[in-house]
Amino acid sequence: MKVLVLYDYPPSPGGLATQGDLLYRGLLELGVEARAAHLKSDLEKEWYYRWFKPDVVVGVGFWGDFPDIVHHPQRFGMLPVPWLLADGYVANYRHDLNEMPLILVTADWVRETYVRDGIRGDHMVTLPVGCDTDAFIPREPGDPKVHAVRQILGVRPDQLMILTVGGDAASKGAREVMEALARLSGEVPDWRYVCKVWPQPRTAIQNALDEALAAQLGMADRVSFPTHRVSRNLMPFLISACDVYAAPSRLEGFGMPQVEAGACGKPVIGIRAMAMLDTLVHGETAFLASVAQENRLAETVLGPESGFEPGHRIIFDRPRVADYRADVGDLASHLRTLLNDAPLRRRMGEAGRRRVVERFDYRRVARRFVEILSEKLWGA
Repeated sequence: MKVLVLYDYPPSPGGLATQGDLLYRGLLELGVEARAAHLKSDLEKEWYYRWFKPDVVVGVGFWGDFPDIVHHPQRFGMLPVPWLLADGYVANYRHDLNEMPLILVTADWVRETYVRDGIRGDHMVTLPVGCDTDAFIPREPGDPKVHAVRQILGVRPDQLMILTVGGDAASKGAREVMEALARLSGEVPDWRYVCKVWPQPRTAIQNALDEALAAQLGMADRVSFPTHRVSRNLMPFLISACDVYAAPSRLEGFGMPQVEAGACGKPVIGIRAMAMLDTLVHGETAFLASVAQENRLAETVLGPESGFEPGHRIIFDRPRVADYRADVGDLASHLRTLLNDAPLRRRMGEAGRRRVVERFDYRRVARRFVEILSEKLWGA
């Protein structure tokens, strides 16, 4: 089998790039002939089509990436297999999606979203995102690299560190976490909440709003929003530096940092919805807060990024869920429990590590990828 993997290659530190790169690495380690190319590099893609002649072209993205990961390979007689996330609503390319012989999705919730929006579903198979369980491992607080992270972030040895990682903090549920922490005055040991976010225009705007909320809640000196570009080299040590990973995301098609936190032996706080129902086990590896609110849209405006003309307006036949909000009372209860119980944090972290190794190790994901293709495309 020869596989060409299309993603953000060479990989940036983002989730989709990491997803594609771990599949590529896993295939190589299995002995599969594989090559990688950037999903938007038409010249390089055609170069591989002509001399490498892949049996299948797998593209990592969401439905809006269809022209790059499906239409382009098809024009050259290649067999594309998209591996898709969901962004809440499938607005375009429905006919093409339904014509595909095989679609991979990152979680059962993603499949349900596509089916809700008119995709037939019987050709979709869930393939979770892989995790590098050799890099993301449990580490002791005294590890010099972990200790250095805490020092840089201003977390004292006697403080508990709560961590959220995302493009911005609010989309990962950080505002709900802050509101929950505000309810715990005097009930938990001293803590510091770190929201590691990515430098971009929307994050700068959101940071200002989130910092204002922290000040309003009286915790401005205990919440920080380090906004830096970092490589994957730092991430295992950043996660290892925390005591609790909290990300009750508002919209989540997989939740790679939650899985990486489990691999590092950290208990997770999430939301009882979306892909976290696939990746986390309430009461065993994580505490999942109830959904307090579903935000629905009656219409939306899309443009060329989704294959439409600028300003294309879509009115839904019925309002669609755009995102979720976790129950702040539940979050406060879960934080109270975890921050006051070190042995419980350790047990949940150990359970999380076992689950990630058993289900999400990138080599297992690559092996499952090969099995799915052999079964669904070639009947082997």
